[in-house]
Amino acid sequence: MIKEFKDFAMKGNLVDIAIGFVMGAAFKSVVTSFTGGIVSPLVGLIFNSDFKDLKYIAKEGVANEAGEIVGEVAVLYGDFLTNVIDFIIVAFVMFMVVKAVNATKKKEVPAPAAPKGPSQEDLLVEIRDLLAKK
Repeated sequence: MIKEFKDFAMKGNLVDIAIGFVMGAAFKSVVTSFTGGIVSPLVGLIFNSDFKDLKYIAKEGVANEAGEIVGEVAVLYGDFLTNVIDFIIVAFVMFMVVKAVNATKKKEVPAPAAPKGPSQEDLLVEIRDLLAKK
């Protein structure tokens, strides 16, 4: 069972997937930083607020003694849109990576079919004819 697991774990596709997963997770943090640090402030200029803080308040909250708002019910659509932008960027880059990898793979050319030789019956007929001539 250990040998079977080792064979399964060391298959090329599984190792490739693991490497892709780790690289994707690292790339996700880069994209999140890009979206949060560059895209959100630029879009925030349009709305005159931080993009991630955009929300629709369904129920107003009240301030407690510490000055914190409690009891607020809000739809955080700015945070959602930021995550959608993150996803689109990651998906596009992963698409481009897969496209580049597929382009570098050698296209498999089917092996030419073996030349068809004479059948057994043809060979036996030829042998018979050669023996008959003697």
